[in-house]
Amino acid sequence: MSMSRVDAAGVEHPQAGEHARIVSLVPSITELLFALGLGDRIVGRTGFCVHPREAVRAVPKVGGTKAVKLDAVRALAPTHVIVNVDENEKPTIDALSQFVPNVIVTHPLTPLDNLALYELIGAIFKCETQAQTLAHALSSRLDAIASESWPEQQVLYVIWRDPWMTVARDTYISAMLSLVNWRTWPAVTGGFAGADRYPTFDFDMPGFATVGRFLLASEPYRFTAKHCVELAADGRLAGKAIQLVDGEMLSWYGSRAIEGLDYLRLLATEAR
Repeated sequence: MSMSRVDAAGVEHPQAGEHARIVSLVPSITELLFALGLGDRIVGRTGFCVHPREAVRAVPKVGGTKAVKLDAVRALAPTHVIVNVDENEKPTIDALSQFVPNVIVTHPLTPLDNLALYELIGAIFKCETQAQTLAHALSSRLDAIASESWPEQQVLYVIWRDPWMTVARDTYISAMLSLVNWRTWPAVTGGFAGADRYPTFDFDMPGFATVGRFLLASEPYRFTAKHCVELAADGRLAGKAIQLVDGEMLSWYGSRAIEGLDYLRLLATEAR
Protein backbone atom coordinates (compact mmCIF):
# COMPACT_ATOMS: atom_id res chain seq x y z
CA MET A 1 0.00 0.00 0.00
CA SER A 2 1.34 3.42 -0.96
CA MET A 3 1.96 5.79 1.93
CA SER A 4 1.69 9.58 1.66
CA ARG A 5 4.84 11.70 1.58
CA VAL A 6 2.93 15.02 1.66
CA ASP A 7 3.78 17.13 4.70
CA ALA A 8 1.68 19.66 6.66
CA ALA A 9 2.69 22.44 4.25
CA GLY A 10 1.33 20.45 1.30
CA VAL A 11 4.79 19.62 -0.04
CA GLU A 12 5.38 16.13 -1.41
CA HIS A 13 8.85 14.86 -0.55
CA PRO A 14 10.82 12.26 -2.51
CA GLN A 15 11.93 9.10 -0.79
CA ALA A 16 15.20 9.61 1.03
CA GLY A 17 18.31 7.64 0.20
CA GLU A 18 20.16 5.42 2.65
CA HIS A 19 22.63 8.20 3.40
CA ALA A 20 20.06 10.79 4.48
CA ARG A 21 21.29 13.27 7.08
CA ILE A 22 18.48 14.43 9.34
CA VAL A 23 18.33 17.43 11.68
CA SER A 24 15.29 17.37 13.94
CA LEU A 25 14.15 20.65 15.49
CA VAL A 26 11.20 19.02 17.29
CA PRO A 27 11.76 17.07 20.54
CA SER A 28 8.91 14.61 20.03
CA ILE A 29 9.94 14.03 16.40
CA THR A 30 13.50 13.25 17.49
CA GLU A 31 12.14 10.57 19.80
CA LEU A 32 9.94 9.27 16.98
CA LEU A 33 12.89 8.99 14.59
CA PHE A 34 14.73 6.78 17.05
CA ALA A 35 11.60 4.67 17.56
CA LEU A 36 11.47 4.14 13.79
CA GLY A 37 15.06 2.93 13.71
CA LEU A 38 16.47 6.08 12.12
CA GLY A 39 18.85 7.05 14.91
CA ASP A 40 21.96 6.52 12.79
CA ARG A 41 20.73 9.15 10.32
CA ILE A 42 20.14 11.93 12.86
CA VAL A 43 23.01 14.41 12.69
CA GLY A 44 21.54 17.31 14.66
CA ARG A 45 18.92 18.14 17.28
CA THR A 46 17.82 20.93 19.63
CA GLY A 47 18.82 21.11 23.28
CA PHE A 48 15.22 20.24 24.14
CA CYS A 49 15.43 16.93 22.28
CA VAL A 50 16.13 14.80 25.35
CA HIS A 51 14.58 11.42 24.49
CA PRO A 52 15.74 8.71 24.24
CA ARG A 53 18.13 10.06 26.87
CA GLU A 54 21.20 7.92 26.23
CA ALA A 55 20.99 7.91 22.44
CA VAL A 56 20.52 11.66 21.93
CA ARG A 57 23.67 12.51 23.86
CA ALA A 58 25.74 11.54 20.84
CA VAL A 59 23.80 13.88 18.52
CA PRO A 60 25.13 17.47 18.16
CA LYS A 61 22.91 20.33 19.35
CA VAL A 62 21.97 23.19 17.04
CA GLY A 63 20.34 25.54 19.54
CA GLY A 64 16.74 25.54 20.74
CA THR A 65 13.41 25.10 19.02
CA LYS A 66 13.05 28.89 18.72
CA ALA A 67 16.73 29.95 18.78
CA VAL A 68 18.05 27.69 16.04
CA LYS A 69 21.70 28.24 15.13
CA LEU A 70 21.49 28.29 11.36
CA ASP A 71 25.26 28.17 10.88
CA ALA A 72 25.44 25.04 13.04
CA VAL A 73 22.74 23.41 10.93
CA ARG A 74 24.50 24.40 7.71
CA ALA A 75 27.78 22.92 8.94
CA LEU A 76 26.08 19.53 9.40
CA ALA A 77 25.07 19.47 5.71
CA PRO A 78 21.64 17.91 6.33
CA THR A 79 19.59 16.49 3.50
CA HIS A 80 16.46 16.82 5.65
CA VAL A 81 15.35 19.12 8.47
CA ILE A 82 12.12 18.34 10.31
CA VAL A 83 10.20 21.27 11.80
CA ASN A 84 6.85 21.94 13.44
CA VAL A 85 4.47 24.85 12.89
CA ASP A 86 3.95 25.51 16.61
CA GLU A 87 7.46 24.89 17.88
CA ASN A 88 9.63 26.52 15.21
CA GLU A 89 9.34 30.06 13.92
CA LYS A 90 8.43 30.70 10.29
CA PRO A 91 11.42 32.97 9.52
CA THR A 92 13.69 30.15 10.70
CA ILE A 93 11.86 27.61 8.55
CA ASP A 94 12.10 29.95 5.55
CA ALA A 95 15.84 30.46 6.13
CA LEU A 96 16.44 26.72 6.36
CA SER A 97 14.66 26.14 3.07
CA GLN A 98 17.32 28.25 1.35
CA PHE A 99 20.05 25.67 1.94
CA VAL A 100 18.40 22.41 3.05
CA PRO A 101 17.07 20.26 0.17
CA ASN A 102 14.10 18.94 2.16
CA VAL A 103 12.38 20.84 4.99
CA ILE A 104 9.62 18.58 6.30
CA VAL A 105 6.84 20.52 8.03
CA THR A 106 4.72 18.80 10.68
CA HIS A 107 1.64 20.02 12.56
CA PRO A 108 -0.35 17.32 14.37
CA LEU A 109 -3.33 18.87 16.17
CA THR A 110 -4.97 15.76 17.59
CA PRO A 111 -3.77 12.36 18.82
CA LEU A 112 -5.34 10.82 15.71
CA ASP A 113 -3.03 12.96 13.56
CA ASN A 114 -0.13 10.83 14.77
CA LEU A 115 -1.23 8.17 12.30
CA ALA A 116 -0.53 10.54 9.40
CA LEU A 117 2.73 11.60 11.04
CA TYR A 118 3.94 7.99 11.31
CA GLU A 119 2.95 7.45 7.69
CA LEU A 120 4.76 10.59 6.50
CA ILE A 121 8.07 9.80 8.20
CA GLY A 122 7.78 6.11 7.38
CA ALA A 123 7.18 6.79 3.69
CA ILE A 124 9.96 9.36 3.28
CA PHE A 125 12.62 7.33 5.07
CA LYS A 126 11.48 3.87 3.95
CA CYS A 127 10.59 2.50 7.38
CA GLU A 128 6.97 1.72 6.61
CA THR A 129 6.86 -1.50 8.64
CA GLN A 130 8.03 0.23 11.82
CA ALA A 131 5.57 3.07 11.17
CA GLN A 132 2.68 0.63 10.79
CA THR A 133 3.64 -1.06 14.06
CA LEU A 134 3.37 2.28 15.85
CA ALA A 135 0.08 3.00 14.09
CA HIS A 136 -1.44 -0.26 15.31
CA ALA A 137 -0.32 0.45 18.87
CA LEU A 138 -1.76 3.98 18.79
CA SER A 139 -5.05 2.85 17.23
CA SER A 140 -5.57 0.19 19.90
CA ARG A 141 -5.16 2.82 22.64
CA LEU A 142 -7.55 5.21 20.94
CA ASP A 143 -10.13 2.45 20.56
CA ALA A 144 -9.78 1.45 24.21
CA ILE A 145 -10.39 5.01 25.43
CA ALA A 146 -13.32 5.49 23.04
CA SER A 147 -14.95 2.28 24.29
CA GLU A 148 -15.37 3.70 27.80
CA SER A 149 -17.77 6.31 29.16
CA TRP A 150 -16.09 9.34 30.71
CA PRO A 151 -17.97 11.94 32.79
CA GLU A 152 -17.56 15.47 31.42
CA GLN A 153 -15.45 17.84 33.46
CA GLN A 154 -14.11 21.34 32.94
CA VAL A 155 -10.34 21.37 33.47
CA LEU A 156 -7.72 24.09 33.48
CA TYR A 157 -4.40 22.89 32.03
CA VAL A 158 -1.76 25.29 33.31
CA ILE A 159 1.50 25.67 31.36
CA TRP A 160 2.96 28.86 32.89
CA ARG A 161 2.76 31.34 35.75
CA ASP A 162 3.60 35.07 35.92
CA PRO A 163 1.52 35.36 33.84
CA TRP A 164 -0.77 32.37 34.21
CA MET A 165 -1.16 30.64 30.85
CA THR A 166 -3.24 27.75 29.54
CA VAL A 167 -4.14 26.14 26.21
CA ALA A 168 -6.82 26.94 23.65
CA ARG A 169 -9.25 24.26 22.57
CA ASP A 170 -7.69 23.85 19.11
CA THR A 171 -4.36 22.68 20.54
CA TYR A 172 -3.04 19.13 20.64
CA ILE A 173 -3.18 19.12 24.46
CA SER A 174 -6.85 20.10 24.53
CA ALA A 175 -7.67 17.46 21.92
CA MET A 176 -5.80 14.88 23.99
CA LEU A 177 -7.75 15.72 27.16
CA SER A 178 -11.06 15.71 25.30
CA LEU A 179 -10.62 11.98 24.64
CA VAL A 180 -11.64 11.39 28.27
CA ASN A 181 -14.27 14.15 28.14
CA TRP A 182 -12.08 16.68 29.95
CA ARG A 183 -12.95 20.05 28.40
CA THR A 184 -10.29 22.70 28.70
CA TRP A 185 -11.27 26.10 30.07
CA PRO A 186 -11.68 28.74 28.79
CA ALA A 187 -13.60 27.66 25.69
CA VAL A 188 -11.49 29.66 23.26
CA THR A 189 -9.61 28.84 20.08
CA GLY A 190 -6.36 30.38 18.98
CA GLY A 191 -6.46 29.84 15.24
CA PHE A 192 -3.80 28.26 13.02
CA ALA A 193 -0.46 28.84 14.75
CA GLY A 194 -1.97 31.92 16.43
CA ALA A 195 -0.49 33.57 19.51
CA ASP A 196 -3.78 33.03 21.35
CA ARG A 197 -3.35 29.27 21.22
CA TYR A 198 -1.80 29.67 24.68
CA PRO A 199 -3.91 32.40 26.32
CA THR A 200 -3.37 34.07 29.66
CA PHE A 201 -6.02 33.82 32.38
CA ASP A 202 -6.74 34.88 35.93
CA PHE A 203 -8.83 33.42 38.72
CA ASP A 204 -11.36 36.25 38.58
CA MET A 205 -12.41 35.66 34.98
CA PRO A 206 -16.10 34.93 34.31
CA GLY A 207 -16.68 31.18 34.19
CA PHE A 208 -13.72 30.22 36.36
CA ALA A 209 -16.12 28.70 38.89
CA THR A 210 -17.03 26.00 36.35
CA VAL A 211 -13.50 24.55 36.45
CA GLY A 212 -13.47 21.35 38.47
CA ARG A 213 -9.87 20.25 38.01
CA PHE A 214 -6.61 22.19 37.97
CA LEU A 215 -3.85 20.39 36.00
CA LEU A 216 -0.33 21.74 36.63
CA ALA A 217 1.96 20.56 33.83
CA SER A 218 5.61 19.62 34.30
CA GLU A 219 6.55 21.57 31.16
CA PRO A 220 7.25 24.12 29.82
CA TYR A 221 7.03 25.57 33.36
CA ARG A 222 8.10 23.01 35.93
CA PHE A 223 5.27 23.02 38.44
CA THR A 224 5.98 21.13 41.67
CA ALA A 225 4.18 19.99 44.82
CA LYS A 226 5.00 23.38 46.33
CA HIS A 227 2.75 25.06 43.78
CA CYS A 228 -0.08 22.64 44.58
CA VAL A 229 0.15 23.64 48.26
CA GLU A 230 0.16 27.34 47.39
CA LEU A 231 -2.88 27.04 45.14
CA ALA A 232 -4.79 24.88 47.63
CA ALA A 233 -4.50 27.78 50.09
CA ASP A 234 -6.16 30.18 47.64
CA GLY A 235 -9.84 30.50 48.47
CA ARG A 236 -10.74 31.00 44.83
CA LEU A 237 -9.77 27.38 44.20
CA ALA A 238 -11.83 25.94 47.03
CA GLY A 239 -13.42 22.63 46.04
CA LYS A 240 -11.27 22.18 42.92
CA ALA A 241 -9.00 19.19 42.45
CA ILE A 242 -5.38 20.31 42.03
CA GLN A 243 -2.79 17.90 40.66
CA LEU A 244 0.55 17.70 38.91
CA VAL A 245 0.57 16.06 35.48
CA ASP A 246 3.35 14.91 33.16
CA GLY A 247 3.48 17.49 30.39
CA GLU A 248 5.49 15.25 28.08
CA MET A 249 2.85 12.52 28.28
CA LEU A 250 0.01 14.89 27.44
CA SER A 251 1.65 17.22 24.92
CA TRP A 252 4.24 15.18 23.02
CA TYR A 253 3.08 13.58 19.80
CA GLY A 254 5.01 10.96 17.83
CA SER A 255 5.86 7.67 19.52
CA ARG A 256 5.38 9.22 22.99
CA ALA A 257 1.66 9.58 22.23
CA ILE A 258 1.18 5.82 22.62
CA GLU A 259 2.44 5.84 26.20
CA GLY A 260 0.71 9.18 26.67
CA LEU A 261 -2.69 7.67 25.95
CA ASP A 262 -2.09 5.00 28.59
CA TYR A 263 -1.12 7.74 31.03
CA LEU A 264 -4.21 9.82 30.22
CA ARG A 265 -6.50 6.84 30.64
CA LEU A 266 -5.00 6.12 34.06
CA LEU A 267 -5.40 9.75 35.15
CA ALA A 268 -9.04 9.83 34.11
CA THR A 269 -9.77 6.45 35.68
CA GLU A 270 -8.34 7.59 39.00
CA ALA A 271 -10.37 10.80 38.85
CA ARG A 272 -13.62 9.09 37.92
